[in-house]
Amino acid sequence: MLKGGSIVKLKKTVLLFLVALLLLTPLSACRKEPTPAPSPSPSGSASPSPSPSGGASPSGGGGGGGMKMGLGIVASVSKSKSAGTEDGAAQTDMTIAAVVLDQDGKIVKCVIDAVSASIAFNKNGELVTPADTEFKSKNELADSYGMKKASSIGKEWYEQARAFASYVQGKTLEEVKDIKVDEQNYPTGADLKASVTVSVGGFIEAIEKAVSSAQDAPESLSEGDALRLGVVTDMSKSASATAEKEGLAQLTVTVAATTQNNGGVITGNILDSCITSVSFTKAGTITTDLSAEFKSKNEMGESYGMKKASSIGKEWSEQARAFSEYVVGKTVAEVKGIAVSEGGQPQSEDLKSQVTISVGDFIRAIEKSTVAG
Repeated sequence: MLKGGSIVKLKKTVLLFLVALLLLTPLSACRKEPTPAPSPSPSGSASPSPSPSGGASPSGGGGGGGMKMGLGIVASVSKSKSAGTEDGAAQTDMTIAAVVLDQDGKIVKCVIDAVSASIAFNKNGELVTPADTEFKSKNELADSYGMKKASSIGKEWYEQARAFASYVQGKTLEEVKDIKVDEQNYPTGADLKASVTVSVGGFIEAIEKAVSSAQDAPESLSEGDALRLGVVTDMSKSASATAEKEGLAQLTVTVAATTQNNGGVITGNILDSCITSVSFTKAGTITTDLSAEFKSKNEMGESYGMKKASSIGKEWSEQARAFSEYVVGKTVAEVKGIAVSEGGQPQSEDLKSQVTISVGDFIRAIEKSTVAG
């Protein structure tokens, strides 16, 4: 039988035990049912630390994640004329623009060039321009193009094209399309007129095509890399008219848009080609619709129709892109050293599985695009 003192001690022990139990119970409950942490917002709002899934990096930073690269070509033969007392001319006017876009779709790099090529034929339907003629682009012609003397601002064509390219940097496509021009597409804004007095309609159209078709840039591309264009022309498939067959003035223009880092390594590349054709009779009369639209091979995509005849089942645009990807990371010397057959087809096994078309003009255009001013 417990004595009085022992009972008191027992009551105190039980009381202390109950108090301790009451204090511990809420803490245990919190551990069992923690409050859920807020889930990341699906709206893409910024988080304190960068996401490994390719979230936005600071503008002007390193690699090309989120950046895009585009190439646009606009071609016309509308200035062509039939032969008469003077020789006829199949006149190709082609404007080319290359762009690099940042993650917000703003133009951070832009280069513009153009080709103006006239293939002459006479009233007997004979080609006058030699079939091995190569036409230089306006940037290649530089001061020899001869605009400076006639320019009201004393600037050559390439200087004005460069000024316009500089003017659109930092702008979106919509802002470029909103540039004020008159009915003939000459700039009307005082800030632009001071450096550009040529018609800019073709510039804007080519930039629109370049932006609209822009591809994801390689990770190696940086905003600090130089962007250049290289242009190669070929009229070798042109022919005089005969009694049985119309004459043909055909110009193939191959274009490379290339970015290089300070070490001379290619960090981005796009290749495209555009063919213009003007047919004429034995009497030197043009039969082609001179208002016809000429699309580049990349624009034509599968409608170009190479896939069916390709031994690897790939369209021209697919093979051109595969070659572009192949040259990224290489120097120009390495690109020039790519083994090809007499016809220009790649010989190395790693490239032959992706590209079976002639790459001779690709290599020449890339070479030009790495040394052009």
